[in-house]
Amino acid sequence: MKQPLKRYNDLNGFLRARFGCRIQKISVDAGMTCPNRDGTLSRGGCIYCNDRGSGTGAFARGLSITDQLEAGKAILGPRYKAKGFIAYFQSFSNTYAPVDVLCRLYDEALAVDGVVGLSVGTRPDCVNEPVLDLLAGHARNHMVWIEYGLQSASDATLGRINRGHDVACFEEAVRATQGRGILVCAHVILGLPGEDRSHMMATADTLVRLGVDGVKLHLLYVVRGTKLAALYEKGAYQCLEKDQYYDLVCDFLERLPEQMVVQRLTGNPHPSELVAPSWALENRRNLAPIRQRLAERDTWQGKALA
Repeated sequence: MKQPLKRYNDLNGFLRARFGCRIQKISVDAGMTCPNRDGTLSRGGCIYCNDRGSGTGAFARGLSITDQLEAGKAILGPRYKAKGFIAYFQSFSNTYAPVDVLCRLYDEALAVDGVVGLSVGTRPDCVNEPVLDLLAGHARNHMVWIEYGLQSASDATLGRINRGHDVACFEEAVRATQGRGILVCAHVILGLPGEDRSHMMATADTLVRLGVDGVKLHLLYVVRGTKLAALYEKGAYQCLEKDQYYDLVCDFLERLPEQMVVQRLTGNPHPSELVAPSWALENRRNLAPIRQRLAERDTWQGKALA
């Protein structure tokens, strides 16, 4: 069995192959909310999510989409020698608004010089035909990703973490999105309460069966002010150790087809909010050990499918 040139298909390589240069994502905060927080489904949110919704807080500081992108370009452009940028609508659910509002936000982002595409983070229960038609229209002239939070392909787990939707909802959203020119990325969390390796590998198999274009892997870390933090303080939840996580990532990658784009291999917590594990703050330093583990195991993305 021949080893590929790279052990996994990372986002940087995918974008460089498409555009011929370094393309950098810039996170923007559009001031969205979530049906799992505004009372439509719940007011508590998922057990691991706090009031910031993994966002920057830029909207609350009065910064427009243009302001945020220009600031990101000024910092990230020189740092990574980037020639183009993707506006990443990250905080909360970025299709959870009237279509005219979404259109204005997406248009503003694409009007910024150097922005070549959109990446829209959302929930699978927050899309409909008009929203997908809007994104498909942008996809005719720009790269457009939609990033659906799945987290786990186990309905029992989704209930346990108060996700507010089931796996069937995710599958329906993926199928509704496919065939429109929109790239689909799934977010998955490793180490969720009640899950073992078999649950996580079953999630990988679900992504393969559905034919999603990309995946983001996240470590479940504990953030202050969340229900998960309360469980952790009571001893009812235990975080993954480094080595456990590295091996699970390798196992997960082995089951993915080589063309699936691996957008990230771990999360990036705000240092002031993190409760545990402390090693989650070592985001970049965790990538090298994962790559080393792949080499030590002489494995790569898709090896288990060969």
